[in-house]
Amino acid sequence: MARLLSFAVFLTMWWIAALLAGDAKLPPPDTVLRVMIAEARSGDLFLHLGATLARVTLAFTLAMALGAAIGYMMGRVRLADRLGDPWLILLLNLPALVVIVLAYIWAGLTEVAAIAAIAINKLPTAVVTLREGARALDAALDEMASMFALPRWSRFRHVVLPQLSPYVAAAARSGLSLVWKIVLVAELLGRPNGVGFEIGVAFQLFDIPLLLAYSLSFAAIVLLIETLLVQPFEARASRWRPRAA
Repeated sequence: MARLLSFAVFLTMWWIAALLAGDAKLPPPDTVLRVMIAEARSGDLFLHLGATLARVTLAFTLAMALGAAIGYMMGRVRLADRLGDPWLILLLNLPALVVIVLAYIWAGLTEVAAIAAIAINKLPTAVVTLREGARALDAALDEMASMFALPRWSRFRHVVLPQLSPYVAAAARSGLSLVWKIVLVAELLGRPNGVGFEIGVAFQLFDIPLLLAYSLSFAAIVLLIETLLVQPFEARASRWRPRAA
């Protein structure tokens, strides 16, 4: 109910702002909805949403897998942390636009270049989060696992992974919001389809309803992923931790 109330407030504020600004600058919700329905009937909306969602999924999975492995290693091995920290700082401060442009120049306007550039931009945030999680592992639990001579895989699964799960969930939540924004930039610069490509077309035509239709459509999909996948995973991953009264 709170989410529905928040959504109703958002629509009301949008409607009032549209009345004050005028249709030319900010079309009302019903105008954007009509454009969204027209694009859906033509099939273009689902085509471009699917292309963007596929890129988000591939880049997000690649960045999370590599980021979790590198972050865990940097958090547990001091030498790896010292060697990797300068590269991590460099990637954290390197603008996403620079990475995307360089990837397109070096590898061409291809899917591989786009997904690699997106994953590289997401990678350092995942590494930082998982590194902090690895540093926060309970040494007493590690000693207990050693005393009971748990096999390496059992120790990782039953001792390490439950402690890392909240950090994985946090990295996933922040990464999802970051990846899809970078995907739009990559599509705007060098892909022939996707939400970013359509936003670029709408910008060239000064078609604000079309721009908002595609932007809000994909934002709604990301919100559904957050609500149905990320939040339940985060709640399940943190269920073993004591909660404040």
